[in-house]
Amino acid sequence: MKDLDLNFFYALWILLIYMLLTVVLVPTLGKLADVMGRKKMYDTGFAIFGIGSLLSGLVTGKGSFAGDELIAFRSIQALGGAFLMVNSTAIVTDAFKKGEVGLGLGVNQIAFITGFTIGPVVGGILTSLSWRWIFLFNIPIAGFAVPWAYFRLRDVVEPTREEGFDYVGNALLAGALTTLLLGLTFVALPGFPLVEVAVMIAVSVALTISFAAVERRARYPIVDFSLFKDRVFLFGNAANLLMGLSTGAVTFLLIFFLQGPYGQSPFSAGIMMIPYGLAFLAVGPASGLLSDRYGARVLSALGMLMSAVGLFLLSTITCNVPYWRLAIYMAVMGAGSGLFGSPNTNAIMSSVPASKRGMASGIRTMLRNTGSMVSLAATFPFLVSKISLSQLMNIMIYGGGVGQGFNMEGFESGLSMAFLFSAGVAIVAMIFSVLTPHGRQLKTESNIS
Repeated sequence: MKDLDLNFFYALWILLIYMLLTVVLVPTLGKLADVMGRKKMYDTGFAIFGIGSLLSGLVTGKGSFAGDELIAFRSIQALGGAFLMVNSTAIVTDAFKKGEVGLGLGVNQIAFITGFTIGPVVGGILTSLSWRWIFLFNIPIAGFAVPWAYFRLRDVVEPTREEGFDYVGNALLAGALTTLLLGLTFVALPGFPLVEVAVMIAVSVALTISFAAVERRARYPIVDFSLFKDRVFLFGNAANLLMGLSTGAVTFLLIFFLQGPYGQSPFSAGIMMIPYGLAFLAVGPASGLLSDRYGARVLSALGMLMSAVGLFLLSTITCNVPYWRLAIYMAVMGAGSGLFGSPNTNAIMSSVPASKRGMASGIRTMLRNTGSMVSLAATFPFLVSKISLSQLMNIMIYGGGVGQGFNMEGFESGLSMAFLFSAGVAIVAMIFSVLTPHGRQLKTESNIS
């Protein structure tokens, strides 16, 4: 915002456009991965992600022109990111024989959460040099990954090579998700006309109904609703959606607290978030391995129960809480998330035929990311109910504590309500996890052995 002379609207959409497009695109790309091959789509995604990162880091000018450029280039980056999101889980599932999928997903989770843990630290170092380096940092990574994936990855499951594509269904789904997420995003902004929000959500509902009707008759559906007849797939994805809703805003809430009442800089706040990631990292791989042996239901339900307990404990924090207690609360929540993740993904991906794993991964990723975006929209109003939006933005961007006249009691009350809301959603996710049948056998149409 400072360097490019941007207002809050642009700063918000530089963040949101990536989240929005990854939610909207993953179902389409998941279907395309089944048709065209996962390796090709994964490698293409890394190349697109690298190009989007390069363009984002080279934005020129000031004001609205620079803001428009950065939003456009972030959209390219999001397209590549969606390719990677939807294919990585399917590739890992394909690569491991039945009875070991949870192990593979647990190992994959190590990579994800390691990046999640060190990302804020590396980001703090890079932004101390220039904000451009958080994008340019990706270039050598993509430069290595594209040729590596081309020469080293292979498609274990043959592409279906379908000749048709459901263009109408794709357009309806994209429109439904876009209008829903836009409406939920704007409702979190104070002063935004509620009539316009209601219109967006109504349009989304109408498009969703139309999409369901079209898909049931489509020859090559982008979402095969017959997959939801399997109770493992249905309840597993319901828990997955609610998991995103309960935890999607936690990082933002903690950053606001650490950089505001706790008085930390953005870099220090990133360091203080490490216990959350480390607990996730410690538990996640073991939970994947255990899910191969004992099934997903107990592990994922216990994970959501731990997350709910951690979120409840976080609802009690104030500016005077000692850091060791805060670290324990974050670790409890992180451990719960790690205990849930791999078993839930194992159950969902193992409940579908090999030829539809790309579609299943797209649905799973779409629902998780949708839950995360809705979580931001649902919890943000709690924070701005007692303090101004400008004060909140100053905390997020600059950190270092709060100024005079800041309503500390109101902020802490709003933060507590946001965490209590998240804890309640986690309990509902636990119930859906309990309802998920045991699904231990990997459905396969290939010669995986």
